[in-house]
Amino acid sequence: MDRNLALEMVRVTEAAAIAAARTMGRGDQHEADRVAVEAMRKALAGIKIRGRVVIGEGERDEAPMLYIGEEVGSGDGPEVDIALDPLEGTTATARGDTNALSVIAIAEKGNFLNAPDTYMEKIAVGPKAAGVIDITRPPRWNLEEIAKANGCKVSELTVVILDRPRHEDLIAEVRRAGARIRLIRDGDVSAAIATCMEDSGVDVLMGTGGAPEGVLAAAALKALGGDFQGRLRFRNDDEIRRARKMGIDNIDKVYTLEELARGNVMFAATGVTNGEFLKGVRFFGGGAKTHSVVMRSETGTVRYIEAVHNFKKKPHYSFEEGI
Repeated sequence: MDRNLALEMVRVTEAAAIAAARTMGRGDQHEADRVAVEAMRKALAGIKIRGRVVIGEGERDEAPMLYIGEEVGSGDGPEVDIALDPLEGTTATARGDTNALSVIAIAEKGNFLNAPDTYMEKIAVGPKAAGVIDITRPPRWNLEEIAKANGCKVSELTVVILDRPRHEDLIAEVRRAGARIRLIRDGDVSAAIATCMEDSGVDVLMGTGGAPEGVLAAAALKALGGDFQGRLRFRNDDEIRRARKMGIDNIDKVYTLEELARGNVMFAATGVTNGEFLKGVRFFGGGAKTHSVVMRSETGTVRYIEAVHNFKKKPHYSFEEGI
């Protein structure tokens, strides 16, 4: 893939982030998601790719746009798979909380896991602990191995876990093992990325969250040299049937990072609200400032981009246009 595509993807996440940020704190997560989806879709239409959404806003019958299987882009250029989340952190945006992002990843055709919109059990670590994790083993075993790889004690590790009732047993196990815990309300993509940031204070992500976010996190960690494992956790028989239709025969399979995001991967994210490693959108009279990151797994390059947007020269970013 042309390396310039990575920068084109930043334009896409910037548009979605600006749209979502306008709704921050208004208490309407559905509206925040809607405008982010619309903005991302419009921006993708101007990119010279033949893209197919393999991780998106639900499946065709459940999502008005950017659904799994939708074709996006200008219709000419390279064939690519796209994983996206126009607004990762809809509730956080509605509350005016932290760590909401607009996220997209692209790979050559056939290189992202194609799965239904369901849950995924996950474990993510940074480069030092790459290769030592095993999601089939108990949390204590993983924490001991991660601590060894990091050259520290288990008591010095910080584990990020989504604050959900389903994680009561996991939280209890991690506490018994002696590790520190940071509970988060939303944003496990940014939490997974934080495991690769030395000054984040985060060593491990554990728990069950959205499968789309799992693929996106794997794409980012691949570029950052981290590690990720996941296994799908289906909520009902209908999800299992849809998974089999998509070619998933082993519903208990453990997916490695390479199986979730194969080949050369490009990842881009723009902050919607202030977070661990990206600033949120800041508006001023007639424009806005955005803070983004773009990564390429082929080179391991990570670029942070601060952009100033002039709405007079970008009328499609205006609120009146629905963005």
